[in-house]
Amino acid sequence: MGKVLKVVLVGAGNRGKAYTDIMKEMPERYQVIAVAEPIESRRREIAEKHGIGREMCFADWRDLFALGKIGDVAVIATMDAQHYAPAVEAIDLKYDILLEKPVSPSPAECLDIARRAEAARVHVVVCHVLRYTALFTRVKELIDAGRIGKVVSVNHEECVGNVHQSHSFVRGNWGNSERSSFMLLQKSCHDMDILQWLIGKRCKKVQSFGALSYFREENAPVGAPQRCMDGCPQGETCPYNAVKLYLEDKGNDWFRTACTREAEPTDEMVEKALRTTQYGKCVFRCDNDVVDHQTVNLLFEDDVTATFTMNAFNRGGRFLHVFGTGGEIHAATEGDRSIQVYDFATRREEEIPVCAGNGIVTGHGGGDTGIVETLYEYLAGSYKGCSISDISISVDNHLIAFAAEEARMTGTVVEFDEYVRRLAIGSC
Repeated sequence: MGKVLKVVLVGAGNRGKAYTDIMKEMPERYQVIAVAEPIESRRREIAEKHGIGREMCFADWRDLFALGKIGDVAVIATMDAQHYAPAVEAIDLKYDILLEKPVSPSPAECLDIARRAEAARVHVVVCHVLRYTALFTRVKELIDAGRIGKVVSVNHEECVGNVHQSHSFVRGNWGNSERSSFMLLQKSCHDMDILQWLIGKRCKKVQSFGALSYFREENAPVGAPQRCMDGCPQGETCPYNAVKLYLEDKGNDWFRTACTREAEPTDEMVEKALRTTQYGKCVFRCDNDVVDHQTVNLLFEDDVTATFTMNAFNRGGRFLHVFGTGGEIHAATEGDRSIQVYDFATRREEEIPVCAGNGIVTGHGGGDTGIVETLYEYLAGSYKGCSISDISISVDNHLIAFAAEEARMTGTVVEFDEYVRRLAIGSC
């Protein structure tokens, strides 16, 4: 049996809880020994689940790190804009880090974290969990094995899902770019990373178009009040009725815990949240400003092209089409969850079944479990797969998202290497 890694958790919201819940199922590999979380009910839930004493429960991560290095791994799963400071402190203490994406809403902070980690010789693994799903791992293996010849282009769609968009990116924590970050970074840095990983070449040029077109004040139904609790004339048919989504749907723990910020919310807590927070507002009357649809065109080395579309107006899922000189690959996280490989020489299609795991609420298609398993093997020096990347690659792929946002805002085609040079000079 190998060493049991001692883990400290910074941020016990949905993502921090998800990773440490998985670690709890691997007692021969991990032991969560401390938690820093400002919300008492969340902190208490983690402590009870992992048997953590009160002396190792903190409202502020600074108090946790003031103890020095008491473990092996720091899981940092705070809100986007709060990643940088605890990550820097953890690096200085020589913790290896599992860092929730995005690394930071600031490209300069992303670059600085990568530099510091390299200088300190610590591992920082960013939670690009799609790399660890059975589906995308298998697609990567097929491409690398030459099953479709040389990759020529890739079409990739992230269908966010209309209700998920309303919850997270209109009413929720990520709806306003000033409070969090722009949509492509917070939701789709996964996808910029996946495209570069599958293609295996460096990005050269970036172009992007997108806007917030629907979830706007002028599209509110006639007579709609500010809050769904006040009785909307369209409430029975509106797919975004907060009363139905948060209060009446007792089984949606994700929505109920998010709106109340409590580990075990009651109906009374949910109702209070719907009357006092944005989660209860009409979805057309929030302060959201992030896009609800966006397309990114990418040029990689050797003339490989890629098109990525992020869109809110769908049921949800990711859909991939890879075009090669010897065949093509179709894959999807929804439906029958199989991969179709068409071979030009034989004119035959092979269907490869994939056990894709659970959905976004319960594990990102198996990626949450995959990254936790892989992290242990990586730190133990026994990992033989192709999924994990060091922080420098993760940050470089984050910069594709930053470059795409610049392209969208300026209406230009951004030369990626020049963009990275400008950032490097500016952050010196």
